[in-house]
Amino acid sequence: MTDTPKSGTITPFKKVVEEVIKVKHGEKHSEAHRIYRAHPGHKSKGVMPQGIHPDEETVPGIEHPGSTGVIYCSDRAMANGFSYTDPGWANLGQGAPEVGPIPDAPERSTTFSVPNIECFEYAPTTGIKELRAAVANLYNVTYREDKESKYTYENVCIVPGGRAGLSRVAAVVGDVYCSYQVPEYSAYTEVLGVFKRLVPIPTALSAEARYALDVDQIEKDINNQGIAVVVASNPRNPTGQVIRDGDLERLVGLAQHHDTTVVLDEFYSWYIYPKEGEDFGQSVSAARYIDDVNEDPVVLIDGLTKNWRLPGWRVCWVVGPKDLITALSQSGSFLDGGANHPLQIAALPLLEPERAHQEKIALQKHFFAKRNHVLNRLEKLGLKVEVPPEATFYVWLDLSVLPAPLNNGLTFFEELLKEKTIVIPGIFFDINPSHRRDLFTSPCHHFVRISFGPPQDVLDIGLDAIERVIRRAKKHGMSGFGHSYEKGKAANMGTEGGR
Repeated sequence: MTDTPKSGTITPFKKVVEEVIKVKHGEKHSEAHRIYRAHPGHKSKGVMPQGIHPDEETVPGIEHPGSTGVIYCSDRAMANGFSYTDPGWANLGQGAPEVGPIPDAPERSTTFSVPNIECFEYAPTTGIKELRAAVANLYNVTYREDKESKYTYENVCIVPGGRAGLSRVAAVVGDVYCSYQVPEYSAYTEVLGVFKRLVPIPTALSAEARYALDVDQIEKDINNQGIAVVVASNPRNPTGQVIRDGDLERLVGLAQHHDTTVVLDEFYSWYIYPKEGEDFGQSVSAARYIDDVNEDPVVLIDGLTKNWRLPGWRVCWVVGPKDLITALSQSGSFLDGGANHPLQIAALPLLEPERAHQEKIALQKHFFAKRNHVLNRLEKLGLKVEVPPEATFYVWLDLSVLPAPLNNGLTFFEELLKEKTIVIPGIFFDINPSHRRDLFTSPCHHFVRISFGPPQDVLDIGLDAIERVIRRAKKHGMSGFGHSYEKGKAANMGTEGGR
């Protein structure tokens, strides 16, 4: 390859390309963006009054909410021939960790027995008491040994997945202003858009501040705007940052002293990568700073999905005050009906504290090595990550050093599909429940999220694909980019999709 550009600079290659091609900007000039807008639920809802759209509202009264980023990208990948059983594809998009054996982790059983016939019955909507107690004990041992107030089973609700937990919480929140940050986990768009009683108030995080959660700004918003609920992922998806120690304690303090509920998605709480001088085995949770588990309005959502690397089990939990758990039991009765009964029983030995700690250390060492491998390969391609992940298994990759149209996430994503690789365009993490903004104005427009959750051989297939795209651009110029994409069944390239 020729010399790669330094991050943040415009290469002579890029200057020549832009002078010759005179790339036009904006959604109507981008085939990738027109395909996106043509997908059901993705039309801008704030440009002009909307009527019934025969192409997407075929059932009276039904309106598509729009798909999450992973679902849309999977649909587009399938339109390009993707199959989950095709080893030629690299799925660096889905937010799932590898589920096979990793060095030094406890051996995982592939079989388990059901102790009695009652296990085939529905479980309670709050989950079985034994698992609720095991979750409470793990939090107490890990984070609350020095606290007088301890969690019990009454502080835990078992739910069928993290989205179910978020949905249950959203369903019991009243008519309030809800603060969230951008970029953020893509499913928040649907949660904040579907539950109409929540009025979402966004705050943009910046690369200059390393995407740090600004506790001072949250406090100002609580005081000046009447924020009653704060929702955040910590560690953060997609930027891979984390708030810990004093900042996390201050955030919990806002809940304690400002009559504000703080809801924290802590699914990546074990994916903490040590800095120089730190040991493996650390984890993070606001549970460490809660004074009274039944008085402090702090809600924690976690589960087996990421930390135990069991996404297919759909066994997760919400931890909070007893009154909240009672409300979640009621919302669960009409939203999801509860988690899988037999798998709740199978999960019990996995939450034994010593075993969990062994899992945590093995996971951190394995994913730390994969993180460094991905960052090193990207840097060799001229795609240095200025804010590398301190947690999670995601890289928030800035494409702005590339020439247009490769410098926007949606086009970069479509070009990688031609190379049998999936990433997630950054726009899906710009939580925008009404799809109003022209996508080119999004602060996330020039980003993609790359997951290093898959095994390393899959990572290398995807990284090789990124390298091929960049080499092709350098060798042949930009005329071959930004067009000729597979449309698929969902995309109608008519006038509606083009506005």
